[in-house]
Amino acid sequence: MRIEDWKAVRLASRTLALLEEKQINAILMAVAEAIPHYMNRILEANETDLSRMNPDNPKYDRLRLTEQRLLDIASDIRNVAALPSPLNQVLEESVRPNGLRLKKVSVPFGVIGIIYEARPNVTFDVFSLCLKSGSACVLKGGSDAAESNRAIVDLLHKVLADLGADTRLVTLLPPGREAAEELLHANGWVDLIIPRGSSGLIDYVRQNATVPVIETGAGVCHTYFDASGNLEKGIRIVNNAKTRRVSVCNALDCLLMHESRINDLAQLCAPLQESKVTIYADEAAYGALCGHYPASLLVQALPEVYGTEFLDYKMAVKTVKNIEEAVSHIYTYGSGHSECIVTEDKQASDLFCRQVDAACVYVNAPTSFTDGAQFGLGAEIGISTQKLHARGPMGLREITTYKWLIEGDGQIRP
Repeated sequence: MRIEDWKAVRLASRTLALLEEKQINAILMAVAEAIPHYMNRILEANETDLSRMNPDNPKYDRLRLTEQRLLDIASDIRNVAALPSPLNQVLEESVRPNGLRLKKVSVPFGVIGIIYEARPNVTFDVFSLCLKSGSACVLKGGSDAAESNRAIVDLLHKVLADLGADTRLVTLLPPGREAAEELLHANGWVDLIIPRGSSGLIDYVRQNATVPVIETGAGVCHTYFDASGNLEKGIRIVNNAKTRRVSVCNALDCLLMHESRINDLAQLCAPLQESKVTIYADEAAYGALCGHYPASLLVQALPEVYGTEFLDYKMAVKTVKNIEEAVSHIYTYGSGHSECIVTEDKQASDLFCRQVDAACVYVNAPTSFTDGAQFGLGAEIGISTQKLHARGPMGLREITTYKWLIEGDGQIRP
């Protein structure tokens, strides 16, 4: 973009401070209401994108939009509109001995840049969250979703224009690498960059950006079935975590089995056959599954399968001697995203929760719940796996910063 364009985006972000909360909510509700009317246009654009991708590609499901998915997106946007504003909240307040009154108040970042791959739903999510939290957004989508993203941003621009708001509150960059490089080095124009996509994309952004970055890392997610695990719960949890949507970062990648329960493995994995999940099993797990799981879907695991984010109908299985070995495996191969224990032993669940270092740690519930909407945050801008500023699902509060307001009455510092 030209300097004039970056200036216009920056200026647009300042206009948000002049909008009342009810005006922002009106824009969001108008976008939600417009989605059904623009559905055919968006789906046609999405079909053009899909026609260029092999349906066997794990990204295909992320790229695909349907009528139901668009209606769900509209519902998420309404949920965001209904949430309280995260801005101008007093986070801390105190009076110093000298009479100075201090307030720590939540404020917008200003301009947030998002780099993402074949996920057109992100375009809606980012716009709604950024608008509600007072920031303009600059979007750099991948070439795989170029037509879908253009159609969505056209809708957003029309709604903004119809309601008298600055269309530069959402700016879509071209899908090429040059635009990505420009965004990564937009110092002074962009306050924060959030990458969403593969570990390769995230690593590239982290290593090359000169603008501050919040990582939304890859999800290598584990479920540990403990010695006291309830089999019926485990069957539902493993199946849901693995097969609900395999292309998302909260999907299960590796099942850790306590050796004393290895004979239950075949029952635990039985529902996975319906989804044709390929299982990469270690020696003990392979022996337990052999003859009870389709031979065409059962593979002896090589060391490199552990630590793999499959994003596909594939899952690794590792047998462990105890909870300590399970935790050690997660430390070695996990990505800090979401981890789960299935157990009826309170001491074991407490130990797991204390020792596992991840953004989200589950007891007797699948990792598929790691989602901003499921956490009551409305939509989400990503799942942060880092430890600075935000961790886990990033909703409205997580994409604000703060400033200190200090009120005096003529005090001077000695």
